[in-house]
Amino acid sequence: MAANGDVPGSLPCAVLLLLLMAFMACHAEERGMYLVLMEGDPVAFHRGSGPLEEGKRVDPNSEVYKAHAKHLVDSHDQLLQTTLDSGSYNKLYSFKHIVNGFSVHTTPSQANKLKHAPGVTLVERDRGAKLMTTYTPQFLGLPEGIWSQEGGDANAGEGLVIGFVDTGINPLHPSFAYDPTNPYTSNTSHFKGTCEAGPGFPASSCNGKIVSARFFSAGAQAATNLNTSYDFLSPLDAVGHGSHVASTAAGNPGVPVVLNGFFYGRASGMAPRARIAVYKAIYPTVGTLTDVVSAMDQATMDGVDVLTLSIGPDTPPEDTMTFLSVFDIFMLFARRAGVFVVQAAGNQGPGPSTVVSFSPWAVGAAASSTDRSYPSTLVLGNGQRIGGVGLSGPTLGNGLLQYKLVLAKDAVKVNGTFPRTAQYVEECQFAEALDPLLVQGSVVICIFSTGFFNGNSTLTAIIDTARALGFMGFVLVANPNYGDFIAEPLPFSVPGILIPRVAETQIIAQYYEQQTYRDQTGLAVRFSGRAAIGEGRISFFTGRAPIVSRFSSRGPDFIDKSRKPVDVLKPDILAPGHQVWAAWSPISILDPILSGYSFALLSGTSMATPHVAGIAALIKQYNPSWTPSMIASAMSTTATIVDNLGEPIMAEGYDIGSLYLSTHFDFGAGFISPNHAIDPGLVLTSGFEDYISFLCSLPNVNPATIRAITGGVCTQLLNHLSDLNLPSVTISELRGTLLVRRNVKNIGSKQETYLCSVIPPKGVMVSLNPPSFTIVPQGTQDLEIQLNVTQAMEDYSFGGIILTGSLNHIVRIPISVLPVSV
Repeated sequence: MAANGDVPGSLPCAVLLLLLMAFMACHAEERGMYLVLMEGDPVAFHRGSGPLEEGKRVDPNSEVYKAHAKHLVDSHDQLLQTTLDSGSYNKLYSFKHIVNGFSVHTTPSQANKLKHAPGVTLVERDRGAKLMTTYTPQFLGLPEGIWSQEGGDANAGEGLVIGFVDTGINPLHPSFAYDPTNPYTSNTSHFKGTCEAGPGFPASSCNGKIVSARFFSAGAQAATNLNTSYDFLSPLDAVGHGSHVASTAAGNPGVPVVLNGFFYGRASGMAPRARIAVYKAIYPTVGTLTDVVSAMDQATMDGVDVLTLSIGPDTPPEDTMTFLSVFDIFMLFARRAGVFVVQAAGNQGPGPSTVVSFSPWAVGAAASSTDRSYPSTLVLGNGQRIGGVGLSGPTLGNGLLQYKLVLAKDAVKVNGTFPRTAQYVEECQFAEALDPLLVQGSVVICIFSTGFFNGNSTLTAIIDTARALGFMGFVLVANPNYGDFIAEPLPFSVPGILIPRVAETQIIAQYYEQQTYRDQTGLAVRFSGRAAIGEGRISFFTGRAPIVSRFSSRGPDFIDKSRKPVDVLKPDILAPGHQVWAAWSPISILDPILSGYSFALLSGTSMATPHVAGIAALIKQYNPSWTPSMIASAMSTTATIVDNLGEPIMAEGYDIGSLYLSTHFDFGAGFISPNHAIDPGLVLTSGFEDYISFLCSLPNVNPATIRAITGGVCTQLLNHLSDLNLPSVTISELRGTLLVRRNVKNIGSKQETYLCSVIPPKGVMVSLNPPSFTIVPQGTQDLEIQLNVTQAMEDYSFGGIILTGSLNHIVRIPISVLPVSV
């Protein structure tokens, strides 16, 4: 007979309660996405697929390929089934081409089981992926340079395929149209892509210019509930970013840029005849690293020549070295497969060690200005002219007629029932807050205040208010309480101007108060001030350039989240990334102010990255046998470190408008020079085994870990990390004397003699051996670089090695050193 109220054959209530609590605790864990790497060769480097020659492509349709791919997928499924609890996970992708692994959506406790499972080499939680966000062909000298050598813009980039992992593409844009009167003549049989149709993206979107388009959404769908009205499960770009990046690298030549009926010129990609392969992995709602690396795996399998990553994690990995993160490992194996990989350096400048491009096998692009600007002017009734920013037409009368000037705070309805917050009172965000009789036909002054500072207010709302109430124009001025703000030229559909400096704002305020009459309570009763807004859409080509953009992330490179410096130069190269015109998606879901437009003027290292990608395609076209390492070296050693005035390149600092003398941690090797990069004279190259030696030489690294993650064996260590054969020398801690080695190769067709010279960093003496050398075509030469500390320094100092050839080749190798003790 049961005692104490227990049911016969059942567990006691206390035990049931404990089981229930355990069950609830397990299910209370918030699921996340985890990237898992496995031991064993992926298909691209599987010994059964043929020779393991670096850069050798495998046929994804071969029986050997298909069999090994199936084996890898089956092994992933079996591991999950035998390691994790049933129902506790959802496998999102199997990676099998350049990396053996998978992505899984599960709980932290289940993911922890995977860390200890046999065959697992790395488990990393998905950190998410973010966007790193015309005239540049002329600024780079392409039309009269490399384009002319490759048959003009009608042939520049012919035969190359550039892959873009981004937000998709706008297939209807003229930058991506196919011209049947100018058919492609080159063979791209090395590329095997496909076209995935879906909402807004019919199969016909792959038109010959766009040769492949895919989308990756398993990570995004696991992360959150996607909005079907704009998170399209197709390669269609609802953001605009992916279209902008693709057209910058490979958009058709001479496409008219027209916004609001105004012609801004013609846009061309860097390699206008290159083909475009689209891999959508970022959605308006979310971006996941899971989708990004799966797209990278597919792009490499398809056979892209160049991989463009204007996206990626914008923070260092939490639990591993920067070089051993899943994202960086995927880039390593893409490079091993023969793909030139370029990634955005990041938009977290100008502070030190803010780069998010870490590894020597990927080229990190920093962003600069060009010498083009779009100035606008506010003309006050007393004749004073205040400079500002805004891509808008003038007020009626072409800026010659002047209109009543009204401060928004003075036009607020006295008896309104709205909140008396800055957004209502002074930021022009809500039409219902303003008296229509006071603002109609007036130039209205809006103030950059709390709402803008906190990111809640928008220029779009000002334009909507201006339209609704019939402003003649608007002026958004800086607020002394918040200081100067950063203003970029955005297209305004009504006359408008941004005045981002407090000093100019105070001039406007002084004039306004002199012309405004108030009663005893301070209420404005008469407005005598007048103003007009001038034309802001005309470009001017003056001033020094390039200048490293304030937002562009800086070096030095670092090894982990503690930001301990490491001996690799980052960023690698500087390219135009400030105010770049390129294609856009009219949907523009994240930027309503650009909604309806087919072009956008954007800034970011996202914009610098496709410049480098397109130029890499041009170099590859001119030198088909070159490896990615050779292309990267050619870019680096031919880069320029002076601006258009012949002065050292400057960089924007913390204070808006401030400049300082830039260093290699701002611009890498310098500003990219495509016309010189096609014929650099010498190159410094590194291959997969060199990168393995580098990884094995890192401090506190277990060789077994390197072998497990990369398959490489630590048989040969570097004498010093700085001995990796990069086209730069970086030493994060120089004590006394250090001998660094480099090897150069003559890729020219003639014998050449080089004289070696040095610009020594402060506090360091540098000597070269040999001081000169003669090198035959395809010959190599070892260089010994001895560095001796002459004075300890508190910060890095910078210099360079210059190899001057008898056939006019000039090879520059930047030096960055922190001399800590004599």
